[in-house]
Amino acid sequence: MDIKDYLSAENKARIIQEIVPGKQITLAHIIANPDKVLYYKLGLDPAEEHSGAIGILTLSPSETAIIAGDIAMKASGVELGFVDRFSGTVIVTGTVSQVEAALSAVTEYAINKLGFAVCEITRT
Repeated sequence: MDIKDYLSAENKARIIQEIVPGKQITLAHIIANPDKVLYYKLGLDPAEEHSGAIGILTLSPSETAIIAGDIAMKASGVELGFVDRFSGTVIVTGTVSQVEAALSAVTEYAINKLGFAVCEITRT
């Protein structure tokens, strides 16, 4: 049986996503110099003064996204693009150095004050 047969009307594929409870940052990524189309697709404002980079964080427990958004904004001049306290997602925009400073501040706080397991900050 190949995948087309398996995904036929009789055998609908079902994907279940779940978050394993824990204190962690599972994604901390900087997108340097993104194309303007990416801003639009994410529902962000591609204004020139805040369009040098996009920073993405995924945190668990998800409510930590609120704290991360606050720290990111206070640590540098980033704009808060999106915070979801249900999925634990935070998106910030700014210059590359602002976004880098914001993500560094969030990860350092998570390690030193909250005792989180934190991934490496990656960059494209």
